[in-house]
Amino acid sequence: MFASPVAEYLLRYGADLGYTCLLVDPGGRGGDALARVPELDGTADVVVTDHHRPELGEVLRDVLAQPVRWVGVMGNPRHPAPHVPALRALGVSEDAIARVCRPVGLNIGSRTPAEIAVATLAGLLADRNGRPGGFAF
Repeated sequence: MFASPVAEYLLRYGADLGYTCLLVDPGGRGGDALARVPELDGTADVVVTDHHRPELGEVLRDVLAQPVRWVGVMGNPRHPAPHVPALRALGVSEDAIARVCRPVGLNIGSRTPAEIAVATLAGLLADRNGRPGGFAF
């Protein structure tokens, strides 16, 4: 969700890993990106790459109303999560809000958009495969 430098790498690397990738940018900043949340099924993993967007609450509400497998919002865990009050203001249940993961990805010290995308995809792969990630085997 939302066009960003990290989203560009997620799309590229995710496709290389066999994911069917789609950019959704309801505010239109993504050029020809979809303007609304498409129908998603239980295999969908949703990554929100910009937690400062004004439509964050509405987008997450629409995602959480579907049977997505996983949903996460990028952001520094030391700062308040802006999606929580946005979803509460829209009347989204606490159980649905709790489905949103934040932060996303593995803690590998990522700094650049490419590194953040790698950490995010590694976390998704670990979760899909029922693994903890990191060096625990």
